[in-house]
Amino acid sequence: MTFNSLQFALFLPIVVGLYWWKPKLQNWLLLAASYFFYGFWDPRFLGLILASTIIDYSVARGIDASDDDRRRRALLMVSLVANLGILGIFKYFNFFADSLDSALDSLGAGGFKPSLDIILPVGISFYTFQTMSYTIDVYRRRLPAEKSKLNVAVYVAFFPQLVAGPIERATHLMPQVTGNRSYPVPDKWVEGIALIALGIFKKVVLADAVAPIVQRAFDDPASQSSLTLLLALYAFAVQIYADFSGYSDVARGTAMLLGFDLIENFRQPYLSRNITVFWRTWHISLSNWLRDYLYITLGGNRGGTAKTYRNLFLTMLLGGLWHGSSWNFVIWGALHGCYLAFERAFRKMDDRPADVMPGIRDIPNVLLTFHLVCFAWIFFRANTFGQAADYIAGFTNLGVGFDIGDVIIVLGAIGVSFFLDFAQRKAKSHVPMVNWRPIPLGAALGTGITAIILFSGGAAVPFLYFQF
Repeated sequence: MTFNSLQFALFLPIVVGLYWWKPKLQNWLLLAASYFFYGFWDPRFLGLILASTIIDYSVARGIDASDDDRRRRALLMVSLVANLGILGIFKYFNFFADSLDSALDSLGAGGFKPSLDIILPVGISFYTFQTMSYTIDVYRRRLPAEKSKLNVAVYVAFFPQLVAGPIERATHLMPQVTGNRSYPVPDKWVEGIALIALGIFKKVVLADAVAPIVQRAFDDPASQSSLTLLLALYAFAVQIYADFSGYSDVARGTAMLLGFDLIENFRQPYLSRNITVFWRTWHISLSNWLRDYLYITLGGNRGGTAKTYRNLFLTMLLGGLWHGSSWNFVIWGALHGCYLAFERAFRKMDDRPADVMPGIRDIPNVLLTFHLVCFAWIFFRANTFGQAADYIAGFTNLGVGFDIGDVIIVLGAIGVSFFLDFAQRKAKSHVPMVNWRPIPLGAALGTGITAIILFSGGAAVPFLYFQF
């Protein structure tokens, strides 16, 4: 069981009030709130966070205290094996066991399939990558090992971004954990509250509104018309973006009220003019993690063109597997690896910043990029490869049947999403509304609050990325 919107709305003011009332106890309160927040779902899995924290605290101290390269590498391997081992057991054991059994069965040697009857801990992929980056950065001497167990525990379990990111680097978050935090100025309070409100709006009004349309189409794609499948695919593009970026907005706004600055995780990715720009603006914390700790470690663009393409492909392949224990995620990652390699081979150099406003000449590239991303989303959303294949085959069903109500909802969600992205990109701010004049600001607030109230009465839809 995770927090719903009402419970979180009650939890947050209590934590923020106590937090600024007792500044000397801030980190202790943060740790208690973080463990309560995670333990509210299932207290048994707090042991996993504690284990990761203790292992990486000890390993980092050992690495930092040693000048022996062999000992430092050995200690780093302890951290990597422990963290990836925990992740592998809880997230991938049954997947690989099933895959091995299927392979053996095709050779006539199947029949033995070990399995574990366990559930996937919420957010395990996020906090595992975060704590691993800490020991890796200490190993690379990008920061000293932290002496305080409390500070390391807060860094690992910081509740605003614990279960769905952004994945924070120790070089960015740890100094904020260890340093003195000043009471937010009024502008920061306004920005933080606006981010939380915007995130809730995206989740409740946009993502949850189109979720039933997506569910119906993917449940039985073979019986749907091509127009219905295309509409549902656009709906899923809106759903996953509004859902995940909405959570990131809530996380950043919550952290801001506590005196922290989390990195931006999204910068209007559907305005991207190519796939490379898309990955510089979508799930930025994961993209940067994969680049710095996997792609560069594999060799990056060193060693020739063929190895660069290999490294791109492997990075995205493993990035896909990070999302879930399914071959569909592997295919999704492989598609993006192919997209990136193809672009690198044939696309003209474009040195413009990733967040530049696209011009009229960019529109064809923006549309092409969006549809390439949408095609890959089929494998991301489908439960099985067969379901994904049925969905793609369904585009040949040229029937014209569709629900006009679904069309209105999806087009409305697309329109609102585009308006938000356009306004954010133009203002270079995730909350441009805070600088609007009173009348349009009041109209926007009134409309947003009304929409949240109207759309919040349906069945609760969990955040999509909680499963990762």
